[in-house]
Amino acid sequence: MLKLMPIAIITGVTGQDGLYLSELLLDNRYKVVGIVRDVQMAEKSLPINLRKSIELVEWDMFDVPQLIDIIRHYAPKEFYNFAAYSSGAGMFDEATSIGEINGLAVTRILEAIRTVDSNIRFCQASSSEIFGESIESPQSETTPFHPRSPYGAAKLYAHNMIHIYRQRYGLFACSAILYNHESPRRGLDFVTRKISHQVAKIKLGLATELSLGNLEARRDWGFAGDYVYAMWQMLQMPEAEDYVISSDKTHSVRELCECAFSHVGLDYKDYVRDDVNAYRPIEEFQLVGDSQKARNKLGWTPKVGFHDLVGAMVDADLKLLA
Repeated sequence: MLKLMPIAIITGVTGQDGLYLSELLLDNRYKVVGIVRDVQMAEKSLPINLRKSIELVEWDMFDVPQLIDIIRHYAPKEFYNFAAYSSGAGMFDEATSIGEINGLAVTRILEAIRTVDSNIRFCQASSSEIFGESIESPQSETTPFHPRSPYGAAKLYAHNMIHIYRQRYGLFACSAILYNHESPRRGLDFVTRKISHQVAKIKLGLATELSLGNLEARRDWGFAGDYVYAMWQMLQMPEAEDYVISSDKTHSVRELCECAFSHVGLDYKDYVRDDVNAYRPIEEFQLVGDSQKARNKLGWTPKVGFHDLVGAMVDADLKLLA
């Protein structure tokens, strides 16, 4: 008997996480449907190798009946939500829009799934920012939440609604509490990509310096491809649960610079300059994950370490610029 190809819907399909997940699902013989705001713009954003493999459909994120029609039409097995206003420097910008997209839109998705087919499995890309000013470090699934920005607050609202829909309606809905995850596909407004891109420009003689804020700021950085694999694993489990997905280690921006510059045979001290306008004070408590639950229950382990990740990002930017 011919086995039907499973269908997965992804919002935010043209972003870093959406692209890596699409490749993973296509390798596992899924049909991938990307929900976007504008099909023509999204097509241009997709890598050439994925343009014919992903079916794109438009959705106004305020329109629940439209999403219900989309879900009825495609009958997906899985639904991944990566659509969100960005974190990083934009966590305080346009607070009402952040609330709508990062928070209320998730409830609209859950309501559409509940209306059409409660067997659809849903995964939300949540964030370590729901812990915010945590009094506990490292943070696990049982750590109290204390968001410090509109971004974190909206993500926490979505996280709580997933819990409610899971308990009240029996949906297979879960949150992946993701710590910082990077790749050559990261946007230039994130510090990791800003550094890798500028290092490549300096190496190629296209720039002479790199301006940064607090070099002592520390983050728990991992590889985006590893993190989307964890999300896929979450939806293959017998029961829906939330998981912290992290490297469980922190590195400073200074370490990141040292690693990136040394990868191309340069000393970061010769090129990095202070930018007082970008300076952020060091947090009293570090956002660093404790992903033991994911490692034990999912059997998940990150494959790409910090130094290999930074080197790959620099290499990709060298290739891009050259």
